[in-house]
Amino acid sequence: QVQLVESGGGLVQAGGSLRLSCAASRRTISPYAMGWFRQAPGKEREFVATITTGGRGNYADSVKGRFTASRDNAKNMVYLQMNSLKPEDTAVYYCAASFLVTPTIPAHFGSWGQGTQVTVSS
Repeated sequence: QVQLVESGGGLVQAGGSLRLSCAASRRTISPYAMGWFRQAPGKEREFVATITTGGRGNYADSVKGRFTASRDNAKNMVYLQMNSLKPEDTAVYYCAASFLVTPTIPAHFGSWGQGTQVTVSS
């Protein structure tokens, strides 16, 4: 099973940017669709983005046009570039891996990282 570790979270003002990274180990990410989810206090974990094995991104409506997911299979890394951040983007962000082609719900993913906190101040 692939092991995932997120980094890059932090505190940023509204309108700012952050780039999250997800480092994979134990297995190559090449055969996996990779996803990003987030969970705010008291809320369910929600889909943010996925990137297919072929590099195609799929995004939640709430982040479309502001967030971009990418992957570097050679480095075994996945990224989430977050621009024009809003206070409602505040959450713990998780990286996940799936063998499905276009996974979108948590149950589609078999491997998860521990999460990284993103806080956007107004």
